[in-house]
Amino acid sequence: MTYDATIEEPRGDYVKLEEGFDGRAQEEASSSSGCDGGGDGGWCWSLWWWLKLILVVTFLGVLAAVIFKWVGPFFMDKEIIPIIHWEMETFSTQVLALLVFGSVALFPILLLPSTPSMWVAGMTFGYGYGFLLTIGAVAIGVSLPYFIGFLFHHKIQMWLERYPKKASIIRLAGEGNWFNQFRAVALIRISPFPYVIYNYSAVATNITYGPYFLGSLAGMVPEVFVALYTGILIKTLADASHDQHSLSASQIIFNTVGFCITLATTVIITLYAKKRLKELRREDHLLLQ
Repeated sequence: MTYDATIEEPRGDYVKLEEGFDGRAQEEASSSSGCDGGGDGGWCWSLWWWLKLILVVTFLGVLAAVIFKWVGPFFMDKEIIPIIHWEMETFSTQVLALLVFGSVALFPILLLPSTPSMWVAGMTFGYGYGFLLTIGAVAIGVSLPYFIGFLFHHKIQMWLERYPKKASIIRLAGEGNWFNQFRAVALIRISPFPYVIYNYSAVATNITYGPYFLGSLAGMVPEVFVALYTGILIKTLADASHDQHSLSASQIIFNTVGFCITLATTVIITLYAKKRLKELRREDHLLLQ
């Protein structure tokens, strides 16, 4: 009996030590999960996210103010103002409108960016006429590659097979009903997916022209307005530099706030479009399983 008692005593101590260690481990795990999103602890992550957002916005605001005050005028004197003067002396307003319209409509066929032409539209015609001129040209710029792409349908299919991850996004627009195709195309246009590449590769899916055309126009509206705003901002800085006077404090604040709002809106819309595309891809993958 004495022998058995000596064996049981250490065993009981060992069990107590083990239980004490497990209890402390559970307490540490529960306390450390406060900032991991468990329960109500998600406030820590949310606070850190907002702090990062405020720091980024503040940095962008200071950077924009520096550009408007010093970098912008210097760059305007050396590059932008000579180009603007050359355009104004060489082309009339009507000819410039035709050049802008033609470049925005035809450059996508040649896989060339048309954003600089949209800047010129903003500098010359402002928001109203600039938007009407640009969106009309965009309608042609997204339609011609769509129809030309049918001539290279087989080669485009082979290209998509080489890049399955990108192809999954493109094929997503060709699935579902008319509204689903329209929504997918609009999200692809807003997302960072290359504009000129999608014009041709869209024909490799089952998407029809109607939702492709309307979705492209809807998705291109934010980019058009950002490009027009950039052109107007460039002209404002160029005029201030040409007249040999710096921008007033109110002009700097107005332009800085406008630049930050435009940039933040573009980033938010782009991130939302990417998120929705991922959700649509996930839903489509679950349906196929």
